[in-house]
Amino acid sequence: MNFTWVAMLIAGVLFAAMLLTFELGRRIGGAQLARDPDGLAKGVAAAEGAVFALLGLLMAFTFSGAASRFEGRRLLIDTEANAIGTAYLRIDLLPAETQPKIRENFRRYTTLRSGVYRNLDQMSDLEARLAAGTDLQNDIWRSAVAACQLPGASPQATMLLLPALNDMIDITSTRQVASANHPPPVIFVLLGVLSVLGALLVGYSASSNKRRTWIHQVTFALVLSLAFYVIIDLEYPRLGLIRVDAADQVLIDLADSMR
Repeated sequence: MNFTWVAMLIAGVLFAAMLLTFELGRRIGGAQLARDPDGLAKGVAAAEGAVFALLGLLMAFTFSGAASRFEGRRLLIDTEANAIGTAYLRIDLLPAETQPKIRENFRRYTTLRSGVYRNLDQMSDLEARLAAGTDLQNDIWRSAVAACQLPGASPQATMLLLPALNDMIDITSTRQVASANHPPPVIFVLLGVLSVLGALLVGYSASSNKRRTWIHQVTFALVLSLAFYVIIDLEYPRLGLIRVDAADQVLIDLADSMR
């Protein structure tokens, strides 16, 4: 199933669960009032305060972390483009006869990296693209090292080109780790549980009202479920509606400039 629909389904289930628990809390509170006309159980406000304080804190930190990781992934694409561009320019330091093959490998490598995380149907696609990129990295490295050792090679080639190639290779691991960096699943479970508990307590407190106000129930459930959806979407920016694909354009433009 499409990731967007799965995320929407999870948010929809959370929305429905909050509405149901709100009604459950209202009925529990109504039964309590029927037994004790003087009022609801003491300490409800303290319990609500503790649950909503924890829910707000967890929601804020989770949202902030997701947004930071989203922006970090975008910046890493720009960093990789700069690393590849720097290494490509320093090919000029190599003997002229060795440059065409290395430049061609750079063009292929940059084109591959521009789409390595895009349009993925399954994990095997990503693994195949990463393996192909590693093969090209090894090819470029071996060719550059061999060219630096030729008699006519500039002494600056070893000092300038090889470190640039090393940075270009290292950033791929950094991006791979960043793409797999997500909060533990228990965090999302806790967010859902706290949202449902919050709805239960609100329903319990609202049971003293003679008239049912659906607008408050729906707004409460809608806001929390939408926030939950946005957090999930930010955490997986290659799969949902909020995407970092536009940032790949810098690598696409770089590959075009190498032709």
